[in-house]
Amino acid sequence: MTAAAEGSPPLRMTQVRRNALLQSEPVQGFALISPTFLYALILLVLPILVVFAHSFWTQNYLTIDHTFTLENYRIALTEPIYRDLLWRSLYISLTVSVLTVILAYPIAYFISFHGGRHKSLWLFLITIPFWTSYLLRVMSWKVILGYNGVLNSGLMGLGIIDEPSTALLYNSSAVIITLTHAWATFAILPIFVSLEKVDRTLVEAATDLGDGPLRSFLRVTLPLSTPGVVSAMLIVMIPTVGDYVTPKLVGGKDGVMIANAIQAQFGKASNWPLGAALSVTTMVIVTLMAGATVLIIRAAQRLAR
Repeated sequence: MTAAAEGSPPLRMTQVRRNALLQSEPVQGFALISPTFLYALILLVLPILVVFAHSFWTQNYLTIDHTFTLENYRIALTEPIYRDLLWRSLYISLTVSVLTVILAYPIAYFISFHGGRHKSLWLFLITIPFWTSYLLRVMSWKVILGYNGVLNSGLMGLGIIDEPSTALLYNSSAVIITLTHAWATFAILPIFVSLEKVDRTLVEAATDLGDGPLRSFLRVTLPLSTPGVVSAMLIVMIPTVGDYVTPKLVGGKDGVMIANAIQAQFGKASNWPLGAALSVTTMVIVTLMAGATVLIIRAAQRLAR
């Protein structure tokens, strides 16, 4: 009786512990196995779901035509809207490159011939606007050219106009002005490098032979700096054809360029073949135009000699 009484507590304790162990093992096992099993399940099922979803979407909502055709190139070249946008883009690009070179050449000439020991400082000051974002500079011109902007307020303050003008913004002129300012430094630097290579003794020799400042510039300095002028025109002309941000922000409906149409085809229209055809067509035409520009400038240089 006493032995049974004394032995019963250990027996009851053993059964309690055994029940606890039996209840805890599945929980611990599940806690150890469940993350690995879950990851394996995801890695196994997810690709199957993706393939199924793609097949379902392709069969029910998307039809891909793999037939070889040049129809998109025909549309890009003959459709009036795309043809007009392309010619407008080429016109804006060529105008911006010419204006940029015209404005950049005097600055580069002054720094090269009259900058003295402060040439590095002048070049440093020229690059300061490029410390800010390109988008911020475009938005600054939007504020300047706006209906209640700085330019309209200044003209009204001087009494030149009676009310703000709407012709300063949302047109091709606004795009040209903004791009000319944005790419000015890219034209100044190559022209400056070309002017730095001009032999000053040739300029002095032309002066000693009776040429005035203008004649010596036209006969010596300008021809020798032609490589810098050509480089500046190409550096500005090629990227501005495909500019997208500036026409969108300051161009309006009258300043839309071909890059905006390409973005629309790849975006909202979801017509990638036509967008690709427009891109390739623009690239080829810009290449031909750049080559023609180089040939024209070289021919003019030979005629000047």
